[in-house]
Amino acid sequence: MPAPLVVMKFGGSSVAGAERIKRVARRIVRERARGSELVVVVSAMGDTTDELLALAAAITDEPDARELDVLLATGEHQSATLMSMALQSLGVPAISLTGPQAGITTDGRYGKARIAGIDPRRVRAELAAGKVVIVAGFQGMSVAALDGLEATEPASAVHTAEITTLGRGGSDTTAVALAAQLGADRCQIYTDVKGIYSADPRIVADARQLDVVGYEEMMELAHQGAQVMQVRAVELGWVNDVVIEVLSSFEDAPGTQIREDPLVEQRNKVRGIAHDRNVAKVTLVDVPDQPGVARSVFGPLAEQGINVDMIVQNVGHGGATDLSFTIPRVELAKAKRILEPLIRDLGFRDMTTDSAVAKVSIVGAGIHNAPGYAARMFGTLADAGINIEMISTSEIRITTIIAEDRVEEAVRSLHAAFQLEQPETVEAASALAG
Repeated sequence: MPAPLVVMKFGGSSVAGAERIKRVARRIVRERARGSELVVVVSAMGDTTDELLALAAAITDEPDARELDVLLATGEHQSATLMSMALQSLGVPAISLTGPQAGITTDGRYGKARIAGIDPRRVRAELAAGKVVIVAGFQGMSVAALDGLEATEPASAVHTAEITTLGRGGSDTTAVALAAQLGADRCQIYTDVKGIYSADPRIVADARQLDVVGYEEMMELAHQGAQVMQVRAVELGWVNDVVIEVLSSFEDAPGTQIREDPLVEQRNKVRGIAHDRNVAKVTLVDVPDQPGVARSVFGPLAEQGINVDMIVQNVGHGGATDLSFTIPRVELAKAKRILEPLIRDLGFRDMTTDSAVAKVSIVGAGIHNAPGYAARMFGTLADAGINIEMISTSEIRITTIIAEDRVEEAVRSLHAAFQLEQPETVEAASALAG
């Protein structure tokens, strides 16, 4: 019977310094002693990525996207090599691989690349040689072959191979993608919390750890601000039926499984409260109410890679309307540069922005089809004196935009209103609908 293959991913806080790296190495040794073949994905140490970004910002306000990706990828290279050294010092054969060396290719978008494919041959060969394979997360190699070129063209014109990074949390995506490609028996994400909680435990003292959360619910929680998992990683797990287990790096305790949940209908409809402070609201005032205007606004934003989240358009009066939408706060300055010329070109009166807002969401399968949840959410915020500026819904979530300085109060109030500190029961789910 072949040995089980386990993919283990360790986040930045888990490898923040030599002592933590050595502690993780001992955990890997224990797992290997159980007879498992191991592929270990690591993030950059501690705040290394932020420190590298700060260094780049100290050099220039607008660093070249290619050079920035090459720079940021070095953080994971450090972690991978140090982890390999730590394992070797414990007598365990190990080898570190960069993303490209592990066969990971991407679509080539700097800073936000998506994995295009994985050639697993190098990883399989190293496993077959009895080694623990340490893969630098968050990165891959873009390889674009240009058709129709003459054989005399220089090699640089025929093949453009570039290091690209996968965006914040990209090491999660690396781990899940490798688990899917290799047919791993387990995919474990080790972090600084014990699992997925009903709310951020740093805000809500009695937040409850979830034993199981469905892929769709986890995608919404991640998209709406829960930072334990990257959205793309959960999506890859869902598409490839990879069960993902979120565990603590610092203690041996049961974690949370992200997988298909056959008991979803028996659980409390609201599974968690998510919040996100990386939000800015943009309002275009007196936009001409005519076909094509929305495309003229959102097209240039999309071309520059700015993700628009919530969109609200008021009912038009006198041939004009107000259009409000949210974007990541870090993209606000860039968005303003893109949109300011449109004030004249499209003929709207003004543009206002607000970076002192945040998102708060309730998430759970079936919310849309169960009466009472929206009313309870809005009533809870009203009772706390918290004004709602925008509302957005989907099948499994209700999201509001509120003032950023009321976020923690809103999260605690909603957590209490939906009794998320209590164990989930069929009766609780039924009672909370009223």
